[in-house]
Amino acid sequence: MKKIGVKHPPSITLEDIAEQAERAVTMMEQIRKVMLAPSARKVAPIFNLSQLATLCGTEKGSLSHRMTRGDLPTGVLNEAGSRREFTLAEARAWIREYRTSHLRPVGAEAITISIGNFKGGVSKTTTAVTLAQGLSLLGHKVLVIDTDPQGSMTTLFGILPDTEVEEQDTILPLALGTETSIRYAIRSTYWDGIDLVAAAPILFGAEFALPARQTKENGFEFWRVLDLGIDDVRSDYDVIIIDTPPALSYTTINAFIASNGIIIPLPPNALDFASATQFWSLFSDLTTSLLTERGLTKEFDFIHILLARVDAADGASNIVRQWIGQTYAEKVLPVEIPKTTVTGVSAAEFGTVYDVARYDGSAKTFKRAKDAYDNFVRHIEGSIESAWAKQLDGNLGTAGVERFNTATPSGKEHRK
Repeated sequence: MKKIGVKHPPSITLEDIAEQAERAVTMMEQIRKVMLAPSARKVAPIFNLSQLATLCGTEKGSLSHRMTRGDLPTGVLNEAGSRREFTLAEARAWIREYRTSHLRPVGAEAITISIGNFKGGVSKTTTAVTLAQGLSLLGHKVLVIDTDPQGSMTTLFGILPDTEVEEQDTILPLALGTETSIRYAIRSTYWDGIDLVAAAPILFGAEFALPARQTKENGFEFWRVLDLGIDDVRSDYDVIIIDTPPALSYTTINAFIASNGIIIPLPPNALDFASATQFWSLFSDLTTSLLTERGLTKEFDFIHILLARVDAADGASNIVRQWIGQTYAEKVLPVEIPKTTVTGVSAAEFGTVYDVARYDGSAKTFKRAKDAYDNFVRHIEGSIESAWAKQLDGNLGTAGVERFNTATPSGKEHRK
């Protein structure tokens, strides 16, 4: 009997991988051109008078009367002449006027917040971007820093990490020591009130540069590079939001040490709950090794657990939600982000719920998703205001040189 030979698939070479990478980048560029046509760039939303009144916390009549003074943008009538419309920049001018008491007080500095989780797929980047957008719609000026080499946050701002981000656009020069202030990398975005420090695959180099400097440079503290790097711009923003990699990397550690607060998006399922348990254990061991054993301290103004991607139809999630409540108690925010088709559609179009100008699905579903994010943003604004109050009382939170028990000067030079 003749033996039938077994056919083996051909080996995959490095050249094959390079070709695959090129095809993927090409496809991504084509997708973006379709999703973001015709300009291949994202466009900020337009607001009508009713929406603007809601954002300002007042009535339409009040805004109409205020327009007669001529000191704020009056918008333009749409083509049909049926309603008055405002650009995002115009809307934010009104919002800042009406919400002055909620903005950063004189003498306070930006509150820095890291969005972290060791596990991917938990809405970490979506949480970071929606928080930034939501806070900007409350009048705040926000800087977002993407420290994940995958560049998901960068992509959500309509920028392709693989082809449109250079080393100088990322935090890598800080990690290498060629820059001491983050100012060099800050760029404006399509969304008024939000500036961005981008990320790209080249940022993986920070994971080698930081430990190398730790072994070679006397007195170097790798975990404080980003903390010191943002000192120069803390007075330029109300809030700084850092999106971190899904791992306890050198850049993640830098983000946490630089932050006043941490937000952990946590879907109520068993695997994500177990991952979060590992997160706290590793983070505790790390801070003990880096700080406590060196006689240093680190305090956070707040740590929040955000229940994300909550599926109301999943009975098992109710059990895990109880675990989360018993474990994290007051750290759990009193708001949940539902798993809806709205967030799925938004993500497929490189956007968030705040980017959606018109939703073709259920109006009730869209309102449920947007209301959840609005409530989330309001709760975080409350934490931010409390942190500012502590600063003004002389109890500086966490970010910056003063927040460590050390008299060693930083020796950094600020570049204006």
